[in-house]
Amino acid sequence: MSIEIKMPALSPTMEEGTLAKWLVKEGDTVKAGDLMAEIETDKATMEFEAVDEGVIAKIVVAEGTDGVKVGTVIAVLAGEGEDAGSVSAPKAETPKADAPKVEAAPAPATAAPAPAPAAAPKADGDRVKASPLARRIAAEKGVDLSGVSGSGPNGRIVKADIE
Repeated sequence: MSIEIKMPALSPTMEEGTLAKWLVKEGDTVKAGDLMAEIETDKATMEFEAVDEGVIAKIVVAEGTDGVKVGTVIAVLAGEGEDAGSVSAPKAETPKADAPKVEAAPAPATAAPAPAPAAAPKADGDRVKASPLARRIAAEKGVDLSGVSGSGPNGRIVKADIE
């Protein structure tokens, strides 16, 4: 029987986070305690460990996705003796954010105000890459993220860039 891996609450007040990076890929075998992903909250980036063992059958939430609600299925493990290819993944919930976003299937889903064509840290699909905290501060101060240059990993906009 397949096992759903859900977005963990890494702190008592965490409601959503960013799936910053997958440390495993589909087809990998994981054991309890193996590192699976890096999850970014508004305060820190933490590593997420597997609690079950099996084969990664399906990664439901793409790397770099912002606004993933706690409890959302992010991956599916094929159980012992189960064929990873036959596991059906649940439909991924669309992460909700304060700002509108543009959907593109293969690109990581992030939310941003309509970006201007100016040179800015962008991922596939003309999306501005920014931490959830940076997005919130920018919205409060009325800063357009498309005009901000990011100093974080892979050009991601972080809190210090907004301030």
